[in-house]
Amino acid sequence: MEGFRILKPSEIVFDPITSIGEEWMLITAGNENRLNAMTASWGGTGYLWNKPVVFIFIRPQRYTFEFVEQQDIFTCSFFKPEYKKLLNYFGTVSGRDEDKIAVSGLTPFATPHGGYTYKEAHISMECRKLYSQDLTLQGFTDQSILRHYPQHDFHKMYAGEILSFIEGIST
Repeated sequence: MEGFRILKPSEIVFDPITSIGEEWMLITAGNENRLNAMTASWGGTGYLWNKPVVFIFIRPQRYTFEFVEQQDIFTCSFFKPEYKKLLNYFGTVSGRDEDKIAVSGLTPFATPHGGYTYKEAHISMECRKLYSQDLTLQGFTDQSILRHYPQHDFHKMYAGEILSFIEGIST
C-alpha cells in the first residue's frame, strides 16, 4: 500500500454529508477474482454499538448487492472532484454488462482486512458488515419519502464497522 497510510477512525476529519451526498462514494465488494463497485449518494457515518460505523443502502437489483451480500468486508471510497464523471459512469452502467473496474482505468488494491479500494481514491473506509435490514413500506413514517420508490423496490440497509480509513498520501 505504498503511497497510502492507515488512519484510526478517531484520526480522520470527514464531512459525511458533503462527501456522500454531494461528492458521492464508490462502494466496492468482492475478492481477488471478482470485484464490483457502484456509486452511492445515500448513506452516513456515526457511532453505534461502541463502534465507528457507516450506513449504506443498496437496492437488491443492483449487481453490487450480490457482492456485498457474499462478503464480510466492503469499502466506501471517495475521490476528488475530477473523478465525478467516472463516478457517474459507475452509477449508470451495470457490472453485469461490462467489467466497470477494467473499463474505468482505476487501480484496485487489497486493503488490510481483505477489501478492495483504489489507488486513485483520496480516502477510503474499510468496513465489516455488522447488520443488515430490508427497508419496508411499514417502516416509513414520512410517506413523502415513498416518491423515491414508485415501484416499491426498497433498498437494503447495511451497518458496517469502520475498521480503517485509508488515506492517499500523494493524491
